[in-house]
Amino acid sequence: MPETVPETLLAGDIGGTKTDLAVFSPERGLRAPLAEGTFPSADYPSLEAMVRAFLDTVRVPVAGASFGVSGPVVAGRAMITNLPWLIEETHLREALRLPHVRVVNDLDAIASGILLLEPADLETLSQGAPASGGAIAVIAPGTGLGEAFLTWDGRRYQPHPSEGGHVDFAPTNEREVEMLRVLQRRFGHVSYERVCSGLGLPNIYLSLKEAGVAEEPVWLARRLETAPDPTPVIIKAALDDPRCALCAETLGMFISILGAEAGNLALKVLATGGVYVAGGIPRRILPALKQRGFLEAFRRKGRFATLLDRVPVHVVLNSKVGLMGAASLALAARSDG
Repeated sequence: MPETVPETLLAGDIGGTKTDLAVFSPERGLRAPLAEGTFPSADYPSLEAMVRAFLDTVRVPVAGASFGVSGPVVAGRAMITNLPWLIEETHLREALRLPHVRVVNDLDAIASGILLLEPADLETLSQGAPASGGAIAVIAPGTGLGEAFLTWDGRRYQPHPSEGGHVDFAPTNEREVEMLRVLQRRFGHVSYERVCSGLGLPNIYLSLKEAGVAEEPVWLARRLETAPDPTPVIIKAALDDPRCALCAETLGMFISILGAEAGNLALKVLATGGVYVAGGIPRRILPALKQRGFLEAFRRKGRFATLLDRVPVHVVLNSKVGLMGAASLALAARSDG
């Protein structure tokens, strides 16, 4: 392993399912980590335990750390939304014996990472006509549904986190209305995350199955019974040739809901600079996203359809965008300080 420098930084992208960790050197750049690893989040009792295991393996000393976490961060403290971890900057500094530790929302980190992407890191769904200095929206369905945005301050883009994935789900057709009624009986409050994430996609599947939209194949029922996570099974069956009709209907509804909420976010922040669709699921279903359903739902906003037709829409292909963004936020804070 190459020699480190005092500015060497540990960055983490902490999700409900998996966590990516990497060590970066500013001299080498944020696209080429000195070391990196991916860990099942639920296999560790805490973030510090995971970090110790990673650093013991790679044996690269670090001078500070920055973590993007899937949950609201208030005063350097976060309770992970889909993981039983409490993360605090002060505790992490002491436990890891590091002078500098920063905890930010994971979508804050992803939004910052968007600024570091190159053309090869993106799949463009709509070129649009981006406005110089226009706000940028980021929506990221993974285990949960994350949302963020960036605004131009006259010198550079500033990222802003949100918890927009937890706002009330708004159905746009009769089938979605029926699904909402089913899920309200089950959960009470139904957010977009309940239907537009890795956790939510099985809810769509069960709703369509109960509605008799298509038959569930016996082989699929058996596979779902034993699968630790039904979402990858449903996605694969939807994209396979021949495809499962029930899974294809599920994925189609998921994509329509994702497009509708991406359009909602674009209107809320007036994202004339573009919308970036990040997260693990969009990369996995890219062929389906490139079909008409996503953009049709994105633009179906009545009098504002013309405005959204001018908004560029990109899918983020680079899975390390959150790591790069977390590292860039830490470097920016150190520079400003």
